[in-house]
This record gives sequence, C-alpha cells and structure tokens, in this order.
Amino acid sequence: MADAKRHNRATLHKTVVMVGMMGAGKTAVGRTLAARLGVPFRDSDHAIEEAADRTIAEIFARDGEPFFRRKETQVIERLLNGPPCVLSTGGGAFMNANNRTMISAAGVSVWLDASLDLLWSRVRHKDTRPLLRGADPYGTLQALYEQRVPVYALADIAVRSEPGLSLEQMAIRVAEQLADRRPDVLEPTR
Repeated sequence: MADAKRHNRATLHKTVVMVGMMGAGKTAVGRTLAARLGVPFRDSDHAIEEAADRTIAEIFARDGEPFFRRKETQVIERLLNGPPCVLSTGGGAFMNANNRTMISAAGVSVWLDASLDLLWSRVRHKDTRPLLRGADPYGTLQALYEQRVPVYALADIAVRSEPGLSLEQMAIRVAEQLADRRPDVLEPTR
C-alpha cells in the first residue's frame, strides 16, 4: 500500500490520454486515476455531446461518422491545450494519425489493453454503442478489435486490463507505469 500512496502525492505535468476499445474502461479507470492524482477528469465524448447538445448516437445518425470524427479531433485538441488532466477518448479517436500526433506532442497515451472476450462481456448488453447497433454486434466488435489493436499498440504505454481487477487496481497499474516509464508526465513527490 505504500507504493499506492506515493502516487497520491505526485505532480502531473502532461495530460494522460486513455485510449482503447469500447468497454476497456477508459472512462471508469480514467475517473479513478484522476481522483487518485487529484487532477481533473475529462471525457472527449461527453465534451462533444455537450457542444452539440446531442448524444453520440444522435450525432452519428444525423451527421454521420466523418462529421463526428472532425468534431472529436477539435475537442481533443482543445482539451490537450488546457491544464494537465486525465482525458478519456472514444474508441476510434486514436485511429486518426493527427490525433495520435497531437496526443504525443502534448501528453501521453495510455492503452487499456483488454481481450475481446472481456470487452464483449462489458458491452454486449449496452445500447449506447452506435457502432454495435447492427445485426451482428459481436462480429462488428471483433472486426473493430482486429483493425484497431495494431494501432492502439502504438500508444506510449500499454496497461493490460484483466477480469476481476477493480478500478482502483487498474488506476494503480496505470499510475505505476506512468511514474516508472514517464517521469516527465507523472513525477512522484518524494
């Protein structure tokens, strides 16, 4: 527990950007990590919904995915230019090379690496995922997984998400990786 406590006394110098598949825990782990570090938590999907006064599903249905992706890039850029925070992004955000470049320049990307089975167990009963609203949601998730994992592997840090780990345990894993591998981002206070 002493190791866990050291991360409560740390200085965040750059924004930590949570990336990964839907259901990986970017928002839940991101919130827990932000609380643990005493910094703001931001969610790019939530910021887009606020700006558009519509849900992500409504934006997809009305304006299409290309429009949504343009707005997503604008919001991520705005949030990266603010004070350091923990930022959760949508599952497709990191697929955009411009977003990856922006994130690397202004922050650090953390991939929550979850297996396809774990992701499916988390998203299969949710109707809030516009990309999974077709006839074969598992097949869609599997295709997205196979397409996206090689790109997520480009993230600065990968943290494996495993069944049974609590949000607190995942946040500790992320904080430890940041402190050990990126002291320029998360500097433990001694």
